[in-house]
Amino acid sequence: MDKGLPFTICVVTALLLLRESSQAGEQGDPERLAAPTSGLGIDSRGQAEGLPTLTVTTILEDPYVMVRGAELEGYCMDLLGALAGMLRFQYRVKVVGDGQYGAVSAGGNWTGMIGEILRKEADIAVAPLTVTSAREEVVSFTTPFLQTGIGILLRKDTVSQEMSFFHFLSPFSKETWTALLFAYLLTCCCLFLVARLSPCEWNEPKNEENHFTFLNSLWFGAGALALQGVTPRPQALSVRVVAVVWWLFTLALLAAYIANFTALLSSGTEQLPIQTFEDLVKQRNLEFGTLEGSSTFYFFKNSKNPIHQMIYEYMEKRREHVLVKTYQEAVQRVMDSNYAFIGESISQDLAAARHCNLIRAPEVIGARGFGIATTQASPWTKPLSIAVLRLRELGDLDYLRNKWWESSCLRQSRDRWSPLEPPALGGLFLALGVGLALGVLAALAELSNSSRLTAGHTKKSCCSVFIEEICTRLRIKEKARPSQETSGKANA
Repeated sequence: MDKGLPFTICVVTALLLLRESSQAGEQGDPERLAAPTSGLGIDSRGQAEGLPTLTVTTILEDPYVMVRGAELEGYCMDLLGALAGMLRFQYRVKVVGDGQYGAVSAGGNWTGMIGEILRKEADIAVAPLTVTSAREEVVSFTTPFLQTGIGILLRKDTVSQEMSFFHFLSPFSKETWTALLFAYLLTCCCLFLVARLSPCEWNEPKNEENHFTFLNSLWFGAGALALQGVTPRPQALSVRVVAVVWWLFTLALLAAYIANFTALLSSGTEQLPIQTFEDLVKQRNLEFGTLEGSSTFYFFKNSKNPIHQMIYEYMEKRREHVLVKTYQEAVQRVMDSNYAFIGESISQDLAAARHCNLIRAPEVIGARGFGIATTQASPWTKPLSIAVLRLRELGDLDYLRNKWWESSCLRQSRDRWSPLEPPALGGLFLALGVGLALGVLAALAELSNSSRLTAGHTKKSCCSVFIEEICTRLRIKEKARPSQETSGKANA
């Protein structure tokens, strides 16, 4: 009995462990998992009973919708999956037949994804579809899930211009160069003044010549800017304070100049002659156009701005040569020829991220958004809008934006170079001012101490001796000439 009890306990324990492991295996078996609420690809997958199925039309455009094997992936597919999981519906994705976004044809019918929704061929359109007033009249849009505008995509080597003759001055702004010149002159004047006031630089002003003349002071300051040691060498503490502060100032200034000049050479932003749409109209080297039948084309067509009207007239007259069918064709044409593409700025940022020889001009006009299109009587419009807002509040839209747009080229394009302004170097100029003030105070203290000793020997007041010393040191050349003339006459 005693021997059989432990054996029985071991058998029961083993049976319980085997039962738990089999249950865990059933729970972890993928075939036994609950069917997903949405499919991914051209046809829907993972059908679940009791859930509505929506037909979704979209367009192939990187990175919104891309074909990977037998499935579709991209920003819009991730967004669609998140919306399906939140609102509990299935979907079947189909690519738009004519490859168009949606515009009114010559016969008055709508093409592209808008036309498929109007013809009941699709329930919703999830794509980089711009919300416009014309489209809003025939379909309904949800809250925009992406904000964008109209920009200019260029190739760097087609728009880079030769550097100006004074391009080396670009790291600092005009105000900074002016402040630097003022600081240089002020420092040299302080150096000249302190060297004359300090008794350690010359003990007998009437008989000795001060080495720190004004020209020598200017030369000393210029030598520090070039990181070169020049004569005369300072001997007094006050003069050394001014010299050390100026040397530290020039070291920090040169470091800032070299760093900003390196950033200037690695950044092509300041070398773009085409900064705005007005610059694009004025130049004659590049052709420019947009997607045929896109909202960008109709934006320029309906705009009252004279510059925008000139852009529309140019594209309308040469539409067979400058209008492109797809976004991929536009990017390829920019890379292969002298062509500037006008389109959605957010898509152009992606092109500049994927192709490092492309760049987007700084100006962006016509702020707009991408929305999900539904039929006007669709019960899904409001729930989809609420779901998009909820995804934005949760940070999911920002996550998807960073996921599909992030790259090294994009990070470089975000680093907008700009010349250093005086406020950026304000602390450096302040430190220089404080150092100069300390040098002047130290020189006055040295002169005051020397005057006190002289007053004790000559039995004069310290104040009168101090004033006399200042006048003598600041006017030494004027007093030296009469004494030299007198000595010359005596020798004659």
